[in-house]
Parts: sequence; structure tokens; C-alpha cells
Amino acid sequence: MPRHSIQIITLGCSKNTVDTEHLLAQLPEDAWTVYPEEYSGKVDYLLINTCGFIGDAKQESIDTILSAAKRRSSGEVGCLMAFGCLSQRYSDELPGLVPEVDGWFGARDLDPVVRALGVKPSPAKRNSRYPDNSGRAYAYLKISEGCDRRCSYCAIPFIRGAHRSVPIEDLVSEATSLAGRGVKELILIAQDTTYYGLDLYHRRALTELLQALSAIPGIEWIRLHYSYPEGFPEDVLQEIAGNPKICKYLDIPLQHISDKVLHNMHRGVTGDWTRALIRRMREQIPGVVLRTTVIVGHPGEGPEEFRELVDFAREARFERLGAFRYSEEEGTWGAENLSDDVPEEEKQRRYDELMSVQEGVSADFNASRIGKVEKVLVDDCVNGKLVCRSQYESPEVDGEIIAPLPEGKDASAYIGRFAEVRIVSAEDYDLLAEIIEK
Repeated sequence: MPRHSIQIITLGCSKNTVDTEHLLAQLPEDAWTVYPEEYSGKVDYLLINTCGFIGDAKQESIDTILSAAKRRSSGEVGCLMAFGCLSQRYSDELPGLVPEVDGWFGARDLDPVVRALGVKPSPAKRNSRYPDNSGRAYAYLKISEGCDRRCSYCAIPFIRGAHRSVPIEDLVSEATSLAGRGVKELILIAQDTTYYGLDLYHRRALTELLQALSAIPGIEWIRLHYSYPEGFPEDVLQEIAGNPKICKYLDIPLQHISDKVLHNMHRGVTGDWTRALIRRMREQIPGVVLRTTVIVGHPGEGPEEFRELVDFAREARFERLGAFRYSEEEGTWGAENLSDDVPEEEKQRRYDELMSVQEGVSADFNASRIGKVEKVLVDDCVNGKLVCRSQYESPEVDGEIIAPLPEGKDASAYIGRFAEVRIVSAEDYDLLAEIIEK
């Protein structure tokens, strides 16, 4: 059997990363050579896993496709294909705009992409993942696909389709395989993790899933991302509080606090309801770290609504907060029914003001940890310094804990393993620490 070479460039969120790993796992190892994303030499197949969520992400995907098309025209690439959100969203327009691309595929089913590579999709490999050779001990676990929500600004439902939960037994199988490869932390992701199970089991089954994953030997941390506030299952709070394997950390994108803006966003909650939810989370899970994201400059956000958002950031004191400037997305309810009337420079000004407030909140939280001993997972070693995270930091989106590699020690003794550190100083977002040798 002739050997083929393939390279996949993955753009966008961690959900796309999981899709890429599922796709590569379908390829027979004895017939395929997989090149890393940064590879720039000759390759038989080059695939771009695209993102089409907001303007900046779409532009990055287009630029990457155009760059790959030049490699295709120069003979460096034998076959160029694109799949994922951008090609799903603009399936009618893109083929005529970039004829150098040999195949365009969507985001809802990977089997057509696998077949285009000349491989028959294997149901037995459905829960398999291509091995990550970075040495990291964390992995994302996508528990569902699509979304039944209809937030006015979001294009995900008509890109990814309706909500579809992955059966618990399939997720346990996938997670068990990851644990066998040394993964110690699972980060649960979906468009909305709290909606999990409603389609399959006719009830919210996230707690059952957490309990099943907690029973897997080798899995020591489980982290929840992308939890929608409306209808948040109270039993999940109890499970987080009582289960030592679940990180006392919740990612819950709130988007805003103003009733007017929340109404325009079709979020299904009010500001008072949101405040009460945050209070319950802090009461039921002592010491929980909350991460949220918000949108500034959304239609309906005037100076008064923005001031309410800034005041909320001060009072709620989210340990982690990220912000986006509103980007009108064609095809959404908001684009068709609301006016994007906040100038771009004003969106940027509001973004800068909000993040300045958050910088102070984050600095205060970090300063409160000085002198404490914390359990960390070591992700990497850079220039003689170990890059670590506690249960209060999620990879790629939060700060890090940096500790000098102990003298005379090899980094391989720490990377991918747990350690104890003492926090010695704090910056706005990162912490500096020292390893405690047992």
C-alpha cells in the first residue's frame, strides 16, 4: 500500500481541535504520515479546518486558505481541501472564489472528508483520537455538537445544526482511551454543556456524565466549559461541590447584565436572575473560580447599559473575564432586526475600560494566593521554567503559574505530572511559584 502524507491546519476553538483528532484517527497508521501544522514542505494532502464564527475568525480562515492555495499552485501540495464552520456557512460561494481548493466540506459530519481521502470510515474508530505528542496531560472532550439556542447574535445553530449529545458510554470509552495515553485532566466542551442529555435521555444528564467520567482510573481533574446560564442544572453545583475530581471552576458565558441588552440578545434571563445564579454558585461551591465572557457594543447597549456591565464586573468579581466587541453576523436574527449602531472606536473604548477594571480584579485575586500551597499540573518547560496550572486555571484562556525548574532536575520528571508549589508573587494574570519537593 503506498504511503500518503497529510497536514491539517486547525483554526478556531478547541471543538475544532477535537474534530481534527477524530478525523486523523480514522487514517490507517501504516499508510499515512501526519505532518504538524507548522510544516511548510511538500505534502500529498493539506486540509484546513476552518472557523466561521465572527469576522476576525472568518478572515483568518480565508487568509489561511489563500496561503494554502499558493502552495497548491506551486506544486507543494497535491490536494487541498477545506472543512469546518466557514466552508459549511459559505458552501455556495467559496468554490467559485478559490478554485484551487479541490474539495469543500461542512462541519456536521467528518465521514465525507475521510472518504475524500480514500479511506472508508470505521465505526470502531468513532471514539478514537489521534495522539497528541506534546506531552500535555490534558485533553478536550466534546460532549455534544450543535445548539438549540437562538441567541440573536450567534450563527452557530445554522452552522453546526441542532443539539446532538454524544452517548455517555461513547464518552467514557473515549476518555478511557485518553487516560491510557497519560491524560489526567478532561476539559468538557460543547456549544452548551448544561444542555447535555436532553435529546438522548429527555433530561439534563450532565451530572450523570460527570460521575461516569470521575470513575475512570487516571482521570484526576474534570473541568467544565461553556455552561449556559438559563436552566442551569442545580444538581451540577452539588456534584462540583462534593466531587474532588471536578475542578472548582466554572466557565459560564453571561454576555451581559442589562435587561435591555439581554432581551435583544435573546438570552432568556434577566440581570437579577443572573446575579442570583452567581450568588448560588459561590454559596454552594465555596472557593469556586468563575470565568465568563461578555459582549460590548451590542445593539441596545448605550452608556447606561455599559455602565451597568462595568459595575457588575466590579461587584461580581469574576476571577476570569474575557470580552468581545460585537460583530454583526449575517443571517442571524440580530443582523436582520437590530441596528449595529455603536461605532467601532466606541466598542474598542468600552472594551479597554472593561478590561482595565477586570485587570484590577484579577490582580487582587492573584495577590490573595501569595504564600499558599497549591496542587498544579505541569504543562511545559520553557527556558528553564515550568509552566503550570492549578484547578483555577484553564489552558489557553487563563493565566499560568511559573516555577523555576529545580536545580539538577530534568524537566521530563515534571511535564505531564502533578506537583505542589508555593505561590511567591503575583502579576496581573500570572503567578510565580516555587516547586515543593517531597
